[in-house]
Amino acid sequence: MNGADTAWIIVATALVLFMTLPGLALFYGGLVRARNVLSVFMHCYAIACLMSILWFAFGYSIAFGSSGNAFWGGLDKMFLSGIDADTLAGTLPEILFFAFQMTFAIITPALIVGAYVERIGFGFVLLFSSLWMLLCYAPVVHWVWGGGFLADGGIFGDTGVKDFAGGIVVHQTAGLAALILVVFLGPRRDPSKPPHNPGMVMIGAAMLWVGWFGFNGGSQLAADGGAAMAITVTHLSAAAASLTWALWERVKFGKSSLVGLVTGTIAGLASITPASGFVSPVEALMIGGIAGILCQEAVALIRSKIKIDDTLDVFAVHGVGGIFGTIMIAAFGAGSWVAQLGSLAIVGAFTAVVTVTLIFICKAITPMRVDQETEVMGLDITVHGERAYEFNS
Repeated sequence: MNGADTAWIIVATALVLFMTLPGLALFYGGLVRARNVLSVFMHCYAIACLMSILWFAFGYSIAFGSSGNAFWGGLDKMFLSGIDADTLAGTLPEILFFAFQMTFAIITPALIVGAYVERIGFGFVLLFSSLWMLLCYAPVVHWVWGGGFLADGGIFGDTGVKDFAGGIVVHQTAGLAALILVVFLGPRRDPSKPPHNPGMVMIGAAMLWVGWFGFNGGSQLAADGGAAMAITVTHLSAAAASLTWALWERVKFGKSSLVGLVTGTIAGLASITPASGFVSPVEALMIGGIAGILCQEAVALIRSKIKIDDTLDVFAVHGVGGIFGTIMIAAFGAGSWVAQLGSLAIVGAFTAVVTVTLIFICKAITPMRVDQETEVMGLDITVHGERAYEFNS
């Protein structure tokens, strides 16, 4: 065990959890109507609790077990069987590696929340998130990070797919699942209301930015120059994307908005995530600069042209950003074009099939969408019996 590595990953684990609670909850909560803000908090918090238990019970073993094959890890590490404080995973206690990866298993289904807020049933959220994490996310983790068939020595030869912190594993899977869910769910009855609290959005985005240092820097799994470089390129990409998003808004609409600026931050963070262990600071600046415009145009395309009501633009920001960053690894010569594009195609197809299948299964068990009265009144008071604000807006 390396003490410095262990200390850093303990900090990184806390930072990644901080991304979901409270960062993502506040970011998403500020973007919805005031009458639905508590439902967003409830979704994020409940998912964090439930995914933690399921990752402990089955998810970690499916992703990183040693009794399986190239497609899944097996069940030998269910409920952390055979793991104690002295068990090692590289230079780290394996229990710490488990906890670090658990925070990724928390935030990935929580990212999907932003697509379906203001109209989805709470029971459906919990059931779908649980099954999706175990049957979609955990197997993909094994394929890419657990020595599976997309990793080095797999179907792409000695050099497998390069995904440092989750462009494919986290952002592509969550983004595609979000897009598919809202196609089945249908649009909100009144999607025209603006965010109720842009200040809350900014606070949440700032927390995500800070937490992302643990997300990307921690994925080095060591306290070394690689972790420092991952943090540096993460920061530069976020800064560049924030500015180009705001500039592109100014060009198109004559004004730059706070919500746009911080949404650009998230686009830059999502885009650099897969590449953060493989690119230089100058290359990171390029990735972020392009991402701020690319993801903004993806938002416009999905909202205005395709007319899909992805409420908080999960696919356009996270999905498109993660896919773009994964491709840029090959563009900058740090990975194979075949492995990068092939893995995107394989994981994309798998995510689509599993997501659609789970939607039909979950719909048969619990209603997917709330009724019209519940949606109009707001999910806070009708579903959870609470209200964040005295007024209803």
